[in-house]
Amino acid sequence: MQTKSNAFALAALTALFFAMGFITVLNDVLIPHLKKIFELNHTEAVLVQFCFFGAYFITGGFFGKLLEKIGYPAGVVLGFVFSAIGCILFYPAASSASYPIFLGALFILASGVVLLQTAGNPFVTLLAPGKEASALTLVQAFNSLGTTLGPLFGAYLIASNTQKVIDKVKEAQSVQIPYLVIAGALIVLALIVYLLKLPDVRERAEQISEHNHDGKKSALGYSHFVFGVGAIFFYVGGEVSIGSFLVLTMEEIAHIPEKVGAHNLIYYWGGAMVGRFIGSAVMQKIAPNTCLAFNAGVNVLLLAIALALHNATSIYFLLAIGLFNSIMFPTIFSLATKGLGRFTSQASGIICMAIVGGAVVPLIQGYIADIRSLGLLISYMVPMACYVYILIFAVYFYSIRERTHA
Repeated sequence: MQTKSNAFALAALTALFFAMGFITVLNDVLIPHLKKIFELNHTEAVLVQFCFFGAYFITGGFFGKLLEKIGYPAGVVLGFVFSAIGCILFYPAASSASYPIFLGALFILASGVVLLQTAGNPFVTLLAPGKEASALTLVQAFNSLGTTLGPLFGAYLIASNTQKVIDKVKEAQSVQIPYLVIAGALIVLALIVYLLKLPDVRERAEQISEHNHDGKKSALGYSHFVFGVGAIFFYVGGEVSIGSFLVLTMEEIAHIPEKVGAHNLIYYWGGAMVGRFIGSAVMQKIAPNTCLAFNAGVNVLLLAIALALHNATSIYFLLAIGLFNSIMFPTIFSLATKGLGRFTSQASGIICMAIVGGAVVPLIQGYIADIRSLGLLISYMVPMACYVYILIFAVYFYSIRERTHA
């Protein structure tokens, strides 16, 4: 009976992961859109990601503690509500045509997504004991479905309107209806999750702690977790940074129009979706850290080729990175939190703080891209360095845990 209940809960959580992916990836369409409206340079434009992912660092720790008190199901409901409020605030932000107000609305929207992340990831791992990496990769595939469909939605309802108007205020207002529609959908999801009465798995985390008690007083006492936090920082930073600059890179290097570039993002995020469905099956046969090492190594190679070619063909190699990003977040998360038991909620909050990499890394890449002697394509050395760290984590840092617990 408990197995059926867990399967039902996992199925319900797929909607959560879809919504998170859909909301987050719209930033990749917003960045070139707002860059043109407000005449921003690369660094100023990626403040969108800085505010969005900065919310993870500011609120992640607090939400981790909050979940210990209210439980994961209540956290999911609140996360949807906060996200809906942030979407609604896009209406006054667009009416005023103010970039700072847009950034404020994004921060509130992101805070809701942080709560969804903090609750959703450990919720899945506790519902699937022994198959954490495979289960989390499977539900994260629906996150990738959201990131695949999001750019199409954004390109159709946001980017396409840019070409029809000249007035700055009217251009800014093209985001109002899309985000109000999203707000309505999020409120409906909050009501559905509330009515479903999903199981509270906090007691299960305590049981895991009893079997793995080793005198540790916090998640930070586990070295594999600490190194895993670094891997999450660099993974999110690398993935978000590439996604943020892809449309601009296509426009600058291959002279592809913004609307077409936004459509082409489907190959980057769609690759992640396909890879997660494949990875969920593969990791039932091959060790998760082995799969992680392979994917990180391939991404380093793809970026090296893109930089070496330094022409329009580089776009194909950059888009291919999405396929190999696929398993990284769920695999790193499950490896980093394995055996943490009662510290799982705390660990999830800390990991969500590490998602601030999505704020920091694009800003660094944007700064380098604004240096005329280097340029936009050379700035992809920044995400390359991120994947090098992930490769080291998979090959060396995680093996520290395996030797310690052997």
